[in-house]
Amino acid sequence: MSARPAEAFRATHERSLIAAAAGYGTQVFAVADVELRKLMHDPTEIFTRALQPAIWLLLFGQVMAHVRGLDAGGGNYLDFLVPGILAQSVLFAAIFYGISAIWERDLGILHRYMVSPAPRTALVLGKAVSAAVRGLIQSVIVYLLALLMHVDVSFNPLHLIGVAALIALGSSLFATFSLAIACIVKTRERFMGIGQVLTMPIFFASNAIYPIDIMPDWLRGISLANPLSYQVDALRALMLAGGESKFGLATDFAVLLGVTAVLVLVAARLYPRMTA
Repeated sequence: MSARPAEAFRATHERSLIAAAAGYGTQVFAVADVELRKLMHDPTEIFTRALQPAIWLLLFGQVMAHVRGLDAGGGNYLDFLVPGILAQSVLFAAIFYGISAIWERDLGILHRYMVSPAPRTALVLGKAVSAAVRGLIQSVIVYLLALLMHVDVSFNPLHLIGVAALIALGSSLFATFSLAIACIVKTRERFMGIGQVLTMPIFFASNAIYPIDIMPDWLRGISLANPLSYQVDALRALMLAGGESKFGLATDFAVLLGVTAVLVLVAARLYPRMTA
């Protein structure tokens, strides 16, 4: 007789968990939808963002392919470079994402978010999801450029899914990092300055444009602590036909997931400070 009430309680508990998860997902989607509508109203951003990877691949890639020491282990340097430029384009697009939070505060939109019943993590994740969609659009552009330049790209469906997951993770990671910075500095001028200072060190202190093996020891240590290095490493393994991961795909994904989770919690904690 006692088993039936226990089963009924368990079923009710499961339904409440499902309802809570569905409600949380709806809140995340609502924030992401607002952000993506901005992109739909101004699609020129997509085309302007396409210029940067094109310049790096067409100019930098063609020149540096003739530099000794950058033979990427005897392979084609352009093949080596493309995943790094894809990660770079995602980084450059996401690292300035926090400025939108400053605009929202100045326009009074942020105050509406703060008085809503949505958890702060849902607000941060919603912005991270919208950044991930922008990053996926960037990846399509880089893939098209790679095909035009005869890069040996893999179209294995599992590899494409893996690349999409990596782009989403990388975009979310750096967008959330950007949001945390915006919550601390609070002004557009300071944010732009700090964003510009951080972008180049993160990019150049990684394996995006040259192998870790040729770095001096001090730079190699920094590169191994840089999340971008793990994103690039996994992209080379999945994006290129016959690509390999230096650190292991499990390690790459674990680092990106772990750092993203920590940054989401930090940004959610800092987010209310924007209105202070």
